[in-house]
Amino acid sequence: MKGAAVANAPTQLKTDSDGTKLERGLSSRHIQLMAISGAVGTGLFMGSGKTISAAGPSVIFVYMIIGFMLFFVMRAMGEILLSNLSYKTFAEFAGDLLGPWAAFFTGWTYWFCWVVTGIADVVAIAQYVAYWWAEIPLWIPALCCILLLVGLNLPTVKAFGETEFWFSLVKIVAILALIVCGLAMVVTGFSSSDGDTASFVHLWAHGGMFPTGFMGFVAGFQIAVFAFVGIELVGTAAAETKDPEKNLPKAINSIPLRVILFYVGALTVLMAVTPWYKFTANASPFVGMFSMAGLAAAAGLVNFVVLTAAASSANSGIYSTSRMLFALSQDGDAPRKFGKLSATQVPRNALLFSCIFLLAAVVLLYAGDSVAQAFTLVTTVSALCFMFVWSMILISYLAFRKCRPQLHDASEFKVPGGMGAPYMVLAFFVFILWALTTQADTRAALLATPLWFLVVGIFYLKVRKSKRHQQLRAAHRAKALSENKAAEAYRRG
Repeated sequence: MKGAAVANAPTQLKTDSDGTKLERGLSSRHIQLMAISGAVGTGLFMGSGKTISAAGPSVIFVYMIIGFMLFFVMRAMGEILLSNLSYKTFAEFAGDLLGPWAAFFTGWTYWFCWVVTGIADVVAIAQYVAYWWAEIPLWIPALCCILLLVGLNLPTVKAFGETEFWFSLVKIVAILALIVCGLAMVVTGFSSSDGDTASFVHLWAHGGMFPTGFMGFVAGFQIAVFAFVGIELVGTAAAETKDPEKNLPKAINSIPLRVILFYVGALTVLMAVTPWYKFTANASPFVGMFSMAGLAAAAGLVNFVVLTAAASSANSGIYSTSRMLFALSQDGDAPRKFGKLSATQVPRNALLFSCIFLLAAVVLLYAGDSVAQAFTLVTTVSALCFMFVWSMILISYLAFRKCRPQLHDASEFKVPGGMGAPYMVLAFFVFILWALTTQADTRAALLATPLWFLVVGIFYLKVRKSKRHQQLRAAHRAKALSENKAAEAYRRG
């Protein structure tokens, strides 16, 4: 009965002819692949060698713990979004539950996260294209990449969904191929040129599961947490998702399985074929595996997969930043022009504004010596800002439980573990912050990141005094109150 009435729910965000509502053009397969793409980031391809060399076989537990914790973040986000389908993003419900400052800080920090990550992705793409065409100046593939992604995102949200679907599919096929290849090597007792016989014994035969000690295990968290940035992307796409009451829970609930299959499965077979101590930070484990399997084009194949992974991340960045700016504009937290939609209901101005910042990648191409430098530079800052966003989702959930108990009681997608789960995850984030202080390079980024929040705070003090911001916020509060009452009536009915 309820499922049939969803289309008529008073809180359902619908396409409007006034050009102010986003279109629900993302289908179930789009959302499912976006969720996989968010959970399986470029860190698995570009950073797994470094993670293994730092933590040894205990890296398996590192990814399992991070995935376990972020599952609760996603469930908290899902419960709030589904309590009122008029929420466009998690920044909007943060503002509704915690106050206008929360929407401003969360929205602009999320925008910053993806812009910084997108710049690094474009730098990486240019370098990987140079693998095949070394004679081409690096700025050409970087610029072409930005123009291509803009062209793919401008038409409709469905065009973005299709692009991300195929980008994600390439990553999935590559990881599954690695797992199947590694398992075949273990079953057949494959021996490498170094005399190592593929066996699961390698997971504990060389110093145990924690060969680098507790601090080595801690070092794994510093690197691995970046691999999960973007896991919250389905929350940004909530306002453009068809049948969100069905598709969002399905995407979120599949996170544990994805973590086990793609992270734990891939890393397990990698270390079963090659002892952990033979991995290095500068070499791709994927290349090594396929090369040992006799695939002559292993380096080129993995180069294509990593290029696709970086393109997928940049594509997600363009999408999410434009939607976040659109939502911020409607609340008076960003310029008015970012709240306008094109004829196909795409926030074109917001999209183009974000893409302008990606041009900074062209400058970075000539400021560093390698992809690894750009990648290392961005991981800590990006991970810190994403952890702030994840924390705001959890704090918003705690406020939701306190302020809207009726909606929680009526929810069919409650967070497992009750009120204890958010506190557990927040404590885990404190542990990650401590872990980042144990190394010089991550400690420097940790000390520099607060500068961003200082800048955002200064701008917020200015914006909150503007007449437009105050008017839109007042209208937003009145609308939110009405929608929450309607949502409560609908959930109970």
